[in-house]
Amino acid sequence: MKSMIAVTLVIASLWLTACAKEPEKPKARAPLPLSMSVSTAAVRATEEGAKAYQGRQFDVAKGSFEQALKAAPDSGEAHYNLGLALFALGENDAARDHFVEAANLAPGNKVIWDSPALRQYGNPDARLKKKGAQDYTNQKPGLGVPPGGMTR
Repeated sequence: MKSMIAVTLVIASLWLTACAKEPEKPKARAPLPLSMSVSTAAVRATEEGAKAYQGRQFDVAKGSFEQALKAAPDSGEAHYNLGLALFALGENDAARDHFVEAANLAPGNKVIWDSPALRQYGNPDARLKKKGAQDYTNQKPGLGVPPGGMTR
C-alpha cells in the first residue's frame, strides 16, 4: 500500500513538472530602421549597425549607430538603436539615457515605448509617480485645521 502511494506521488510530481508552463521569453530586440527623411549616410550607417548587431558584433554596431546618430541627432530610432548596442555591451546607464531620449523624440513609436529594454527602466518621465508609490513622512498627523484657522 505504501509503495502504491509513493509511486502515485512520483507520477503526480512528474506530471505537474511536465505540465508547468514555461515563462514567456521576451521578444528579441532588433534595431529599427530610420525614416527616409534623414540623410542617406544615417540610413547606411544604421543598416551596417543592424547587420553587426544581428551578428552579435556589438562594438561594431555601437560605432555604426554612433555615426548614424551624428548624422540624424533628432531621430528617436537612432537613439534607440545606439541604446540597444550599449545595453548589449553592459553600458546600462548610457543605454538608459538613449532609450529615454528615443522615447522623447518618438512619442508615437509603440516599438520604442513598449520595448523590453525601455520597460525595465520604468517610466521615462521621472515626474510621474510609479503605481503603488506612497508618500511617507516622519511628521505627526495634523489636527485637520481648515483653511483660515480654527473655528468654534
